[in-house]
Amino acid sequence: MQSIETRPLLVDTNRITLRITHEEFEQLCLDNPDLRLELTATGELVTMSPVGLGSSEKNGNLTADIIIWNRKTAPGRVFDCSGGFTLPSGAVRSADVMLIENSKAENISFDITFPTLIPDFIIELRSKSDTLKTLQEKMEEYRTNGVRLGWLIDPQKKQVEIYRLGQEKEVLESPTTLSGEDVLPGFGLELSAIW
Repeated sequence: MQSIETRPLLVDTNRITLRITHEEFEQLCLDNPDLRLELTATGELVTMSPVGLGSSEKNGNLTADIIIWNRKTAPGRVFDCSGGFTLPSGAVRSADVMLIENSKAENISFDITFPTLIPDFIIELRSKSDTLKTLQEKMEEYRTNGVRLGWLIDPQKKQVEIYRLGQEKEVLESPTTLSGEDVLPGFGLELSAIW
C-alpha cells in the first residue's frame, strides 16, 4: 500500500500583503465569521490564529475581573476579544478586553458592525502565537488614537507595559497587581493567575 504524503494547507500572509477597503473587510467578516481578522489604518488585512486554551482561560479571567468590577461601579461598558471597532485612524481592531465610559457609549451606534470609537481602557494579553513587536505597535496605535490607559500583559516575560495617553510607556517586571488609576478608579488586578 502506497502512502500519500499530505501537506498542511497554509495561508501565508508573511509573504504577501492584502489591502482591502472597509466595505470589503466588513463583507469578508460577514462571509467568514469563524476567522479572526483585523484591518490596519492603511487597509492591510491582519489574520490572527486562535490562542491556546491557557491563554483563552487567562483572557476570560481578565475580562471577568473587569466585568465584575464594572457591575459594582458601572462607569462604562466592557467588551471582550470578539468585538471589533474602528479607531479614528481607520484601523479596525479587536482588543482582548476593552472598556468605554458611559458618556461615550451613549453616542455610539452598536448596530454598526465596527463603530468608530476611542476606548478608554484596553488590555492586550500576549499569547504564544503573538509577536511582542506587533502587540507593542498595536498598543502605540491605541494610545495615538486617544486610548487613556492600556496594559500589554506578557506572561512569557512576566512583564507588563503600561501605555498612558500623552506619556511614555512604563515597563513593570513581575508586578503582583496593577492599578486602574483614574481610568478605572478603585480597580486593582491581581496578576498571580496570569504568571
